Amino acid sequence: MQLVILAAGMGSRFGGLKQMEPMDDYGNFILDYSVHDAIKAGFDSVIFIIKREHLEIFRETIGKRVEPLIKTEYAFQDLNDLPEGFKCPEGRVKPWGTAHAILAARDLIKENFIIINGDDYYGQETYEVAAKYLRSLSNKSVGKYANIAFQVSNTLAEHGSVKRGVCFYDDNHFLTKMIESSVCKDERDIIQATPLDENEKPFICEPNQLVSMNLFAFSPDIIEKLQKQFPIFLKDNIENLKCEFLIPDEVSRLVGEGQASLQLIETPAVWYGVTYREDKPSVVKALKELTDKGLYKPGLY
Repeated sequence: MQLVILAAGMGSRFGGLKQMEPMDDYGNFILDYSVHDAIKAGFDSVIFIIKREHLEIFRETIGKRVEPLIKTEYAFQDLNDLPEGFKCPEGRVKPWGTAHAILAARDLIKENFIIINGDDYYGQETYEVAAKYLRSLSNKSVGKYANIAFQVSNTLAEHGSVKRGVCFYDDNHFLTKMIESSVCKDERDIIQATPLDENEKPFICEPNQLVSMNLFAFSPDIIEKLQKQFPIFLKDNIENLKCEFLIPDEVSRLVGEGQASLQLIETPAVWYGVTYREDKPSVVKALKELTDKGLYKPGLY
């Protein structure tokens, strides 16, 4: 099983490369905790998707720590990595999005895998749930995907709104619709969701509403599906300098077209992350408390 970590994006709201922020007294990043938890759950390969210019700092920090423990590879998300016939427009700075990031690792992904964000702490239980699902798939599984979903109340930031994929599903917990939304608590402690699509109306989320934290479980056939769709996306959007080819959008499309199913598998874990720089102290505190409880040993490795 492979762990694919999306770590090519700069944290604009955070104010820097937040994947490289130490979160304990030993210099470990959230990424270190993610790899540690994945190894414990049985993952035996990790692929870091990064910008090429960040390779040295990755190898000199987290690379040195995890390479002795797990097969470690690096893929590079590049604005100019486009299908034949397309050219990156002048002025484009923003990466092409999470689905494009997966395509950056297309030559390295060889087996069932999960993707995670490099700046999110998902909790040990989450990797165990994800590993169990991947083990249930056959080696030639096609179009049977999953999202390890969180209760929205376990994913809120203290210092502002966060982007979440609010999930709607049938009685068997298969996705019917996902609405990318900006989510936060209002002054009455009610969780408000404002869809990023202006055609959708704002709505209220119950605390146990399931949301996507971009932790998807895939079989390798997703690569071919994304390769087929990316040129279509570019044809319609390439002149929009801020458009993104996103995994939630593409999975929702595949489900809607009957090309795939997406099972929502709930995790009881609590998310921690540094959406904003002000979030860091609470994450540091939470990881220390988990260490004090014995879930991690001091120093992690």
